[in-house]
Amino acid sequence: MATPKSILTESKQIDRAVSLIQLGARLQVLESETDLSYERLLRLYKEVSGRSPSKGQLPFSTDWFLTWQPNIHSSLFMNTYNYIAKSSDLDDIDVVIKAYKLYAEQIKVCGLEELLSITRAWRLVRFVNNNIRSMTTCSKCGGHFVTDA
Repeated sequence: MATPKSILTESKQIDRAVSLIQLGARLQVLESETDLSYERLLRLYKEVSGRSPSKGQLPFSTDWFLTWQPNIHSSLFMNTYNYIAKSSDLDDIDVVIKAYKLYAEQIKVCGLEELLSITRAWRLVRFVNNNIRSMTTCSKCGGHFVTDA
């Protein structure tokens, strides 16, 4: 059974934050997914990435996921995410991390540019979980794609 972030050890939360920073997550994602203080996360971010975190709001556009090329990347990520979520007992954010790493690996193998950032991937999972976006099966190929809910 998934463990709420509040009862994770500080060491586990630091490991999670470091993984997210290494993948390029924005500070707001770290704040949302750990119980570490803002000051601690800021120091950790600077230590791991060697720079200050990006400022400003997170990308919020739900339409971005529906344009053709981002949709292919988003759908690849979400299919991987859903498979891992169904076949493991990991916390949601750990599923996001694993699915994103697999997405990035596959994109690299294909020689393509990653269009989906870890922050957008995290946001997409939230959109799907809140029925703002959904996964729809194609009637021709049987693939599952991110669509308007």
